[in-house]
Amino acid sequence: MAKVVIFGIGQIAEIAHYYLTNDSEHEVVAFTVDQNFLSEPYFHDLPVIAYENITKKYPPSECRMFLPISYKKVNRLRTDKFLDAKLKGYEFISYISSKAECNNAIVGENCFIFENNVIQPFTNIGDNCILWSGNHIGHHSTIKNNCFLASHVVISGGVTIGEYSFIGVNATIRDNVKIGRMNVIGAGSLILSDTDNNAVYSPKETEKSKVPSDRLRGI
Repeated sequence: MAKVVIFGIGQIAEIAHYYLTNDSEHEVVAFTVDQNFLSEPYFHDLPVIAYENITKKYPPSECRMFLPISYKKVNRLRTDKFLDAKLKGYEFISYISSKAECNNAIVGENCFIFENNVIQPFTNIGDNCILWSGNHIGHHSTIKNNCFLASHVVISGGVTIGEYSFIGVNATIRDNVKIGRMNVIGAGSLILSDTDNNAVYSPKETEKSKVPSDRLRGI
């Protein structure tokens, strides 16, 4: 069991606190945010400490860190804080839901893996990755450092996801495809071939029907 400091007091930090408290052996002892965002002294009855002072209050010799930060700036914000906390001497926990299937996979530091993820054998997930609920990660796939997968993503076998990539809800990636570095794969995308670095895929939204709902027959 580790004593854990969670970075943030927003929705994702609140979710992280819930999962760690109810589905892990770890003890959350505090939250931390940058001094500029320190708006309240307590969150879920635990102290909120300015990140600039965190080593004095909760030193790395006594606590580990967990940074459940979103995909803002194509995951750069989370990565910068992860590297900074590492320089301060912190080690990190990773959370893998007890309701996820993680079969003979390698998972790095500061990963947040939600329920109903199916991670097949011989998969490698790098450091600082977030996998929201309900994804399929095929065998022999590699998700490199600092990635974010939204819900119900299907990654087939032998796929490589480049660093800093974001994969949106219900995206599908064919087997043996290589996704470039810092890609943004929008919700509902279908990727059948390798992608370049910094590529963006944004499928069109479903068109609105010209018939209003009060004139539909059979509903």
